[in-house]
Amino acid sequence: MRSTSLLAFGALAAQALVLPQKVPDCATFGAGVALGAYDATLLNTTYYPIGSLNNSDVLNTVAFCEVYASISYGTGNDSLIFALWLPDVLDYDNRFMAVGNGGMAGVIDYANMMIQLNSGMGFAVAGGNAGHLASLNNGGGGAPGIYLPYLHDHDQVQAWIHDAISLFTPAAKALTAAYFGRQARYAYYDGCSTGGAQGFALAQLHPELFDGIYAGSPGNWYSHLALTFLWNAQHTNTSATYLTQAVLNFTGNAVLAACETIDGVHDGLIEDPLRCHFDIKSLACNGSYASTAPGTATTCLTPSQIAAVEAIYAGPVRSDNGTQLYPGFSFGSESAWLLQEGILAEAFSIPILQNLVYDNLAYNSSTFNWASNVADVDARAGSLIDEISPDLSAFRNRSGKMLVTQGWADPLNAATWPIKHLEQIEDFFNSDVSDFLNLFMVPGGGHCGAAQSYLGVPATYHTVAALVEWVERGVKPEELLSTDPPDGSKRTRKLCAWPATARFVGLDVNDWNSYVCE
Repeated sequence: MRSTSLLAFGALAAQALVLPQKVPDCATFGAGVALGAYDATLLNTTYYPIGSLNNSDVLNTVAFCEVYASISYGTGNDSLIFALWLPDVLDYDNRFMAVGNGGMAGVIDYANMMIQLNSGMGFAVAGGNAGHLASLNNGGGGAPGIYLPYLHDHDQVQAWIHDAISLFTPAAKALTAAYFGRQARYAYYDGCSTGGAQGFALAQLHPELFDGIYAGSPGNWYSHLALTFLWNAQHTNTSATYLTQAVLNFTGNAVLAACETIDGVHDGLIEDPLRCHFDIKSLACNGSYASTAPGTATTCLTPSQIAAVEAIYAGPVRSDNGTQLYPGFSFGSESAWLLQEGILAEAFSIPILQNLVYDNLAYNSSTFNWASNVADVDARAGSLIDEISPDLSAFRNRSGKMLVTQGWADPLNAATWPIKHLEQIEDFFNSDVSDFLNLFMVPGGGHCGAAQSYLGVPATYHTVAALVEWVERGVKPEELLSTDPPDGSKRTRKLCAWPATARFVGLDVNDWNSYVCE
């Protein structure tokens, strides 16, 4: 009895060391919190018991207090709305997590907030709308000839990617400290796509805010990413050059058949497309690879189609001197290119040119000069929405850690861009930078998860757990576990810190333990 009592007393004593003296009351919380220093205004609070909030058919497994607040910023009347989810005291592990945005933002990413809340990592979780409202900007999507107010407001444009997270994080941290009676010990960030760009903005422009940053499928050279969409659309905009899904599938299957065993296993994936040396001209109608498979609608590529494919592989270049403006797409990604043939240009390239670069909704993007007009994009858009400085010294010097992932079959972002940017950072430091930044390439990976043509590929990357281990225990991740393929199988896969790739050495191709990184 005595030993049991001592154990109970010890547990209570330990709990008393970390818990506030009284359980916070969500209903009355915030009344005495001074937010003036952050230009913040508390809007409302709501308490959610376990299972009471449904977001995209996912319920909260942790009870929490939801706090809404607004941040005033800029020189006008601009404001940013953010939500903060504060878990019950026993579920809080002294960690703060901010999540990023996708696309043109304008809304809070509640889905990612729910993932982080339910992760079991004990996060207080915050997310914002990036300083403008999607409801006032064509529902958050661009289109040719459509006026997008936020792209005409200098402060809102700069907030969108550069400052979106930094604007609300200090206030969210202060609210978290007030609720639990102590500052969070560690601060993390998780974002993909535009959110990946926001992650690089944090490391570059606001290095003091986070201990660990995850940036997935980063569009941090956003202005030139938009130029890629325009380039690919222009090279596939005729009946002769347009690549149907059947043509893309035929091309992708041919490349896959030629290169998938690079890693020593027949698994329907190209582990490292940079080691694939497929000749697209072999698919010409008079070439060596022309398919004769029965029932195959597409059996070969015309000269115009081959030229279009080569342009997408090459990526945009200046017309006067051939300077690369953004990387091209990789072998094995062909089946995902349909969006590149006009849809993405209409959603991003043309709206950015019409609203932000030229302030002219009648601007005809077909007249874009791939030499002289590039400077316009760099000056009027790049300066506000790109985060490509290789100088991450301040983040590195304060022991910040950063994980980046990129799918090789990403339908939006050319997969080798994060590799090239990593090389730029290494060149700046004149050294290996894996002490603070690691990149993981995902064979068959799409944009922020699954690729439509690789549904058997695990699409959940266990980045946050690895980031926490790195930040808090100094365990640098040389490999990452990926799980949960969209096809519902139990397949797992090993992702390796670039430039290492996975090689099959085991018995089960569906088990990540059957691979080694080398």
